[in-house]
Amino acid sequence: METLYALAYAVAAALSCWESGRLKSARIWALAPARSRYRIAANALVPVILLSWSVLLLPPAVSLARSATMPTPDSLRLPLAGMVLCMAHAVLGFAVGCLVPRIIATPILAVADWITVAFTRAVLPYWPRHVSGQFDAAGFGEVPDLVTTAVPVLLAGGIAVGLMILWLPRGWFVLRVAVAAAVAVGGVLGAYRTAAGWSAAAPMSTGHVAMSCAGSAPRLCAPAFDARYLPRTQRETAKALRVLRDAGATSARPTLITDSYADGRRPRPSTAAEWRMPLTGSMRSGDAVYQVVVRSLHFRCQKVDARTAHAVWLWAAVKTGQEPSYRKRRQREDLGLGTRKLEQQVRSDVARLLAKPRAEQAAWIERALGPCAKKTP
Repeated sequence: METLYALAYAVAAALSCWESGRLKSARIWALAPARSRYRIAANALVPVILLSWSVLLLPPAVSLARSATMPTPDSLRLPLAGMVLCMAHAVLGFAVGCLVPRIIATPILAVADWITVAFTRAVLPYWPRHVSGQFDAAGFGEVPDLVTTAVPVLLAGGIAVGLMILWLPRGWFVLRVAVAAAVAVGGVLGAYRTAAGWSAAAPMSTGHVAMSCAGSAPRLCAPAFDARYLPRTQRETAKALRVLRDAGATSARPTLITDSYADGRRPRPSTAAEWRMPLTGSMRSGDAVYQVVVRSLHFRCQKVDARTAHAVWLWAAVKTGQEPSYRKRRQREDLGLGTRKLEQQVRSDVARLLAKPRAEQAAWIERALGPCAKKTP
């Protein structure tokens, strides 16, 4: 969708320029005024604007129809802003066509408009991309803030309204120029001042996802489309945390574990009572409980050697019944002979450790997770 904005604006500007030049060559403006010049311009621009809107709306409409999905009000923010911007670019193109011959202006305006908008994503600072109308794709659960859609409308709309004021058939010319310039400059400066401090990503509102939850201590929440995985995952998660607490490996008692996938590209931080983790993919693959197990093991040494860290993870996986998930993770990380040798050492260490009494295992895990020191099973 984001690749269509620049194309739609270029279509609106170029074809409006052509239509304006056509009216000019037909000497419409020299005829006796039977209708308002704005109405004549609107009649010429309606087909152009409808065509530019179809560039924006037809591809997503086909996609939604194929997936039998209804758009939500939030999902319409960017398309509606794009439609308003198409109208603003059409006004700009019409104004150019009134001044420059259409044969020359139309192709130049089409290319210039497209380049000006599309290439803002490749320039620094970031504010040009935010005021251009070249919107970024929204992530899962994200909705653009109203200010994100208002900034490009303010810039392009201010210029378009200024041109329309300048074209008024009555009033002092100097006054019209002053008012038009004030409106246009105000829109440009307002858009710039608003977006100047933004980062590469425009302001987004996150968490707009229908969630389902299951169980308690901890309560597990994920997007509703994964609700079928929740009951079993919650029971196994609660059991795994209980086993690790009994073994002295953790003191974690989260009351809520929420899928951070619903936060989009800006996950909110976790707290001791509320953990935010990417559960959607791992619940489907059966690795969610192992992810929680790893999360609950807190190393207090900043530089833990790989052998000790892997031994802790494997020991915890075996104790909680998550050894298959541990093996799948290691297989994905297999980088050659060195990795396989390390894994053999880890398995040998953990096998000897599991043969020891429970008290010795608890003492070892306390040392392994404790401050930096030499740790051996």
